[in-house]
Amino acid sequence: MLPTVLRSSRFPVYSKPIVTLFLPICRRFYHLSAVCTPVTPQMDASGASEETLRGVLAEKQASVDAQAGVVRQLKAEAAAKADIEAAVESLKALKIEVSAVAKRLQAVVSSSGGGSGDREALRQAVVNTLERRLFYIPSFKIYRGVAGLYDYGPPGCAVKSNVLSLWRQHFVLEENMLEVDCPCVTPEIVLKASGHVDKFTDLMVKDEKTGSCYRADHLLKDFCKEKLEKDSTLPSVKVAELKHILAVLDDLSAEELGAKLKEYGITAPDTKNPLSDPYPFNLMFQTSIGPSGLSPGQGLLRVREFTLAEIEHFVDPEDKSHPKFVDVADLEFLMFPRELQLSGESAKLIDLGEAVRKGTINNETLGYFIGRVYLFLTRLGIDKERLRFRQHLPNEMAHYAADCWDAEIECSYGWIECVGIADRSAYDLRAHTDKSGVSLVAHETYPEPREVEKLVITPSKKELGLAFKGNQKMVVEALEALNQAEALEIKAALESKGEIEFEVCTLGKSVMIKKNMVSISMEKKKEHQRVFTPSVIEPSFGIGRIIYCLFEHSFYTRPSKSDDEQLNVFRFPPLVAPIKCTVFPLIKSQQFDEVAKIIARSLRSAGISHIIDITGTSIGKRYARTDEIGVPFAITVDSTSSVTIRERDSKEQIRVSIDEVASVVKEVADGQSTWADIMWRFPTHSASHVDD
Repeated sequence: MLPTVLRSSRFPVYSKPIVTLFLPICRRFYHLSAVCTPVTPQMDASGASEETLRGVLAEKQASVDAQAGVVRQLKAEAAAKADIEAAVESLKALKIEVSAVAKRLQAVVSSSGGGSGDREALRQAVVNTLERRLFYIPSFKIYRGVAGLYDYGPPGCAVKSNVLSLWRQHFVLEENMLEVDCPCVTPEIVLKASGHVDKFTDLMVKDEKTGSCYRADHLLKDFCKEKLEKDSTLPSVKVAELKHILAVLDDLSAEELGAKLKEYGITAPDTKNPLSDPYPFNLMFQTSIGPSGLSPGQGLLRVREFTLAEIEHFVDPEDKSHPKFVDVADLEFLMFPRELQLSGESAKLIDLGEAVRKGTINNETLGYFIGRVYLFLTRLGIDKERLRFRQHLPNEMAHYAADCWDAEIECSYGWIECVGIADRSAYDLRAHTDKSGVSLVAHETYPEPREVEKLVITPSKKELGLAFKGNQKMVVEALEALNQAEALEIKAALESKGEIEFEVCTLGKSVMIKKNMVSISMEKKKEHQRVFTPSVIEPSFGIGRIIYCLFEHSFYTRPSKSDDEQLNVFRFPPLVAPIKCTVFPLIKSQQFDEVAKIIARSLRSAGISHIIDITGTSIGKRYARTDEIGVPFAITVDSTSSVTIRERDSKEQIRVSIDEVASVVKEVADGQSTWADIMWRFPTHSASHVDD
């Protein structure tokens, strides 16, 4: 099982990479070209877009203002009563038109991202169902719980286990990876070398009176989204400005964020108190191992645990092609490259092969994993219309990264980063080599020895020792670390001048190197292998976030048979459903109960999770109970020789002999066949059972 990682309850980040999977280096290049299709903007029933409606609304509002001026002028001039009444009626009619256009605009805005009310209603319905059916509940609930800590109940545990199982099947088995399981706690020196301690920060602001902390970018984002959703009178210039801020939010500096918060008068959401200037907050939290350290309970108490599944794919930095890229090159899905973000445009449908060919995605191996992540998420049940891959903006990317993309899933909270796919170049391995002193390199054996010209730097330890005494080692290491260009430049200076000033970073100063202190030359050598530091492609999956988005994407309601209530349904794919099938005797009968128990034994032998319900409750209510936890198939025992199998979403039924039940359910539940495939092979059953 994958380990969990400690993290703060307020700041949704992880503290270290955990699961490390290694892959062979890939060496081939393929690409296919295709087209880039823009996503159609949201429109109302008449075909009017948000931009058009805002323009119409502005014009009609101007007409209202003008007509209101006419009414005021007529009253001031003591005009005839009939003239004033006619002007007032015209004003009322114009206001009705404004109200109608405003409603149309609100509908378009809501449909494009879901209005705040709609999102809140959806979230509440999903969360209520999840908690009531024990998918998850707040940890230590009888003690009022702890913010950010949750227990997965039986169906939630099963979904999580199935998601991780599919992850292993899709990546570990398919790509022939090697899995390792590492501890959650990491020594500071490791995170220091990886850059997490110095660079892993969020910009925070404080309530200047209470000291409460908030993410600065979240406050600005919430302000912009609320204005766009609720203020239908915004002029087009202001709409464009707010949308641009949302597009480049992750690229704003602390100074730019602070300026916008002040410009818009944004205050602390709970108290309306003024806020401090944004400041960087490091997301690495100190803990201690053993009784001698400081208590981990001090400081920020509200931490959160989560499961992180991470791949480390090592690739030759000189050849980032992938032999299986051709398998995903034809995929087309929503991408949000940085140029679209910076120009205020929306994500577009882009062909993956074209994106790599044009350099939008840096290389084939990165593109391959982006494609594989897309296939994994959609296979889980994530709606492809609410899934996009967003490229990091310049200020977001680490200085050493070649390219970074996030798989973002839209849910009631907006677009949520669920998977990060980064080409971290060779930075990690070089940094850990420098910090640990252990060489982390790859070796490529040549078919035949190659004659190459190599840089040879030979420091004279005797001369350096006489000149620098105790600092000799640091000077030697600095000389040996020179790259070819630097070394040849020093060689030329020594030959022409006899000495050169040389900076030694570890000493924090420059020293004078003389010609007799070092020998620098280019020598021809035969090499049997190439030694190099690999680049790392790193897909990192937040399993909990993916599962929550899956819950929302799978949830829907449908009317009951009598239309007097709405029934909740989770449309989980069979692969990830918590329970694969239920077994119901149609009526309370000892004969049918015995058949149900026989079927249950065959399902258990086949390793199929199931529920058997012989309570005698109406079949419609039993269907509804199991639909609500996403069980895809219901087996109804209505005879002693055959049974019906009902599919959850279509409610279609087939008739199958008792001996075949387990094999049919297993075939569909394991993804070997689809329900449509099964429908071709077995007779359909016209449901005489009362459904829902």
